[in-house]
Amino acid sequence: MSTLLIRNAHCIATLDDTRREWSDASVLVRDHRIEAIGPAADLPQEADDVIDARGHLVTPGLVNTHHHMFQSLTRAIPQVQDAELFGWLRGLYPIWAGLTPEMVQVSTQVAMAELLMSGCTTSSDHLYIYPNGVRLDDSIEAARQIGMRFVATRGSMSVGASQGGLPPDRVVEKEDFILKDTQRLIETYHDAAHGAMVNVAVAPCSPFSVSRDLMRESARLARHYGVRLHTHLAENDHDIAYSREKFNCTPAEYARDLGWLGPDVWHAHCVKLDAPGIGLFAATRTGVAHCPCSNMRLASGIAPIRAMLNAGVLVGLGVDGSASNDAAHMVNEARQALLLARVGRSLQPWGCDHGPAEMTARDALHLATRGGAEVLGRPDIGHLAVGQCADLALFDLRTLSFAGGAVHDPVGSLLLCGSPQAAYTVVHGKVVVRQGQLTTLELAPLLERHNRLAHELAHRARTA
Repeated sequence: MSTLLIRNAHCIATLDDTRREWSDASVLVRDHRIEAIGPAADLPQEADDVIDARGHLVTPGLVNTHHHMFQSLTRAIPQVQDAELFGWLRGLYPIWAGLTPEMVQVSTQVAMAELLMSGCTTSSDHLYIYPNGVRLDDSIEAARQIGMRFVATRGSMSVGASQGGLPPDRVVEKEDFILKDTQRLIETYHDAAHGAMVNVAVAPCSPFSVSRDLMRESARLARHYGVRLHTHLAENDHDIAYSREKFNCTPAEYARDLGWLGPDVWHAHCVKLDAPGIGLFAATRTGVAHCPCSNMRLASGIAPIRAMLNAGVLVGLGVDGSASNDAAHMVNEARQALLLARVGRSLQPWGCDHGPAEMTARDALHLATRGGAEVLGRPDIGHLAVGQCADLALFDLRTLSFAGGAVHDPVGSLLLCGSPQAAYTVVHGKVVVRQGQLTTLELAPLLERHNRLAHELAHRARTA
């Protein structure tokens, strides 16, 4: 068994039950678990691998609860730069119809590289479009190669435009095939053990792209296998209007009626979740993936996160798709969550009269780490304690982003100052980012290949 020592850290923010923050401390890792945390003088000084963490802030690895990694190929597409959600989707579906297995694998690795280099160690991904032989296996293999802990969700769309759905008919699948393929993926890849590197979840795309029958059957399938459920819900006003017109209920009522509430469910966005909906989520321990950058980019609105937290709803952060953010920087996502919660208070009648304390820096870091772990049902990650998975992020406090801030509050400056890249990222006890450089893949040829494929995808759409 190998050992890793993170030695003499300036500050370690554990995010454990006490939210303890250590000064001049070390972390000892044996194999993939944390063996000890404490004063540097009390821990060993040598190990198989030693990181000199003087001048660094150490946090739990950040946890991303919602993404569409294939969308890295369609960042900043001109025709949808100024569109809201439904128009944005209608503009992009014809482009995504040209996706290939190679494109999905390469774009997944690019998205994961960006996440890892921002200190993210675990990510969910919602792949819901499967043209031209694309399979979720392509994403899972990409995660294995790059070394990211992965929650792979088998997304799906089954209701095309001819049946009143939003996506064009050519990108939807038959529901019996969706369920059979989802079962295959669970049986092949899902690992429920402590420290699992791959989980599989069941994830019909949205109320406007799948049938109620598929939602019900997906819930039954997931619960038969003991895996989690994920979808989009209550993202913007058009989403609300669609639910009322088609189903004569709110999105939260729709979820309740179809068995999509509970501690094994998390929904993305929930920007327009009303007070009764928040109550339903809290009572059932249903989770929310909060995606502040995407919600701002598409002008969807401001999610009532403080009201959710006050009610007891589990909330984590998601960077969402790289065509609606258009980035995958988890520290920046947490910073935006902090700022948006503060400005949102003045625009919506939610929560308490907290003023700037509506969301503190440590609250935002909790959302980005332990909150996300709770949403994904992973008690083995998200905070630093003996026995936990060795997923950690280290940030160099001596860099420009922290100048003048780290001397006062290292943790606060991580969220309030310019969002830095991670100096080191450790996943499952393995250093996958070292001194700011990815160690598992060569980044330059990956980016060159990715940009070539992005050009090819756009060309396919223009000539289709």
